[in-house]
Amino acid sequence: MSTIQERDTFNAFHEYWDLENERQSETLQGMTLAVKDNIVTKTGTTTCGSKMLEGYKSPFNATVIDRLEDAGVVLVGKTNCDEFAMGSSTEHCAWGPVLNPWDRTRVPGGSSGGSAAAVAARLCQGALGSDTGGSIRQPAAFCGVVGYKPTYGLVSRYGLVAFASSLDQIGTFTTTVQDAANLVEIMAGFDELDSTCREEPAPALSKNLHDSIEGLRIGIPSQYTGSQNDPAINAAITSAINTYRELGATIIEIDLPLTEVGISTYYVLAPAECSSNLARYDGIRYGHRTDKPCKDLFELYSNTRAEGFGTEVKRRIMLGTYVLSSGYYDAYYNNALKTRRLICQEYHIAFEQCDVILGPTTPSVAFKIGEKADPLSMYLCDIYTANTNIAGICGISIPCGFSEAEGKQLPIGLHLQGSWYDDARLLRAAQMFQTATDFHTKVPECAQ
Repeated sequence: MSTIQERDTFNAFHEYWDLENERQSETLQGMTLAVKDNIVTKTGTTTCGSKMLEGYKSPFNATVIDRLEDAGVVLVGKTNCDEFAMGSSTEHCAWGPVLNPWDRTRVPGGSSGGSAAAVAARLCQGALGSDTGGSIRQPAAFCGVVGYKPTYGLVSRYGLVAFASSLDQIGTFTTTVQDAANLVEIMAGFDELDSTCREEPAPALSKNLHDSIEGLRIGIPSQYTGSQNDPAINAAITSAINTYRELGATIIEIDLPLTEVGISTYYVLAPAECSSNLARYDGIRYGHRTDKPCKDLFELYSNTRAEGFGTEVKRRIMLGTYVLSSGYYDAYYNNALKTRRLICQEYHIAFEQCDVILGPTTPSVAFKIGEKADPLSMYLCDIYTANTNIAGICGISIPCGFSEAEGKQLPIGLHLQGSWYDDARLLRAAQMFQTATDFHTKVPECAQ
């Protein structure tokens, strides 16, 4: 093909997507949206749930905010989150915990718990969150809504306050897969302000959303349905598999043996990047600065960071600094990078056998506030979601059932994972399940 032909084809392609985006803009006109408090907006404050950024007002919007506002989406507020997106319960926040709308004695998940709870309670039609190891999909499961994490690089991260830059991804909370596809079509696409963003126009996520999944190959890892899960969760997953079988999908047993090392790998990589990213909060450039008299810069840094950061953030900074330190780098960080490559290879092999991977989003339903005081037990909430971020593939949690506890109905999430940039097929698989079931239509009492 000649250069002129290539240019004409590329221009025609862009003209087509301009029309598609215009159509989607009409779809989203007037949609109410809440925004996780680690995505910068010129309106209001962006605190990341931390005293370190108390009262901070951003002079610019994140790229996704500009794109959504241009499409007619109405921002209604910022949502509470675990401090700097570090947590699985939205209890680690300077402004207090978020309560689960289905049972106010339980957590909504985290770190994007405020966004999940807002959509579950029908305070807004959609919300933005960030997902570093499951921080969209896990709270979506706990709150009975749709939580979608796009493939890494599909959506610009410009304006997302960095936690772990190679893992973070902006995504959505909605009540339907259709709304998730509509929102991300507008948000996605190349952004020159984000060097990790894919240099291609936004994909057509909603165009074939309602097509049949006849013949779709769904992989079921043996590691996802063991005795480590609540019995009600395994029962809901079995029922979901049967639903897909009835819809014409082909069910295939696959093996993902590195599932069990995902959490340990994640908690080397993420804290290492966190330690580097959060070094900028030093009491000099912006953010909190101690009022205590300090004799030197070291004391200024020390007092500022001790006052500004909460316990979980301090824990991860120290862990990250340790694994990057001289004498431990090869033993921990370098080995984690090698394991990351093996996890990616494992997914490559799996996606040669199947199109979508199915399993539970979490091993349990929402737990009580204060129940998981041990950090390790909290970290294990993300056992089925962390490897999605480590590999950079796409994932979505959709409601698939309920478990009863103390007279309360608690949602269960179905987790689907798709290959790199195969988001359209992932969403189509999720949509077909939602078309065949009504779990997504259920709402907590507070929203009735």
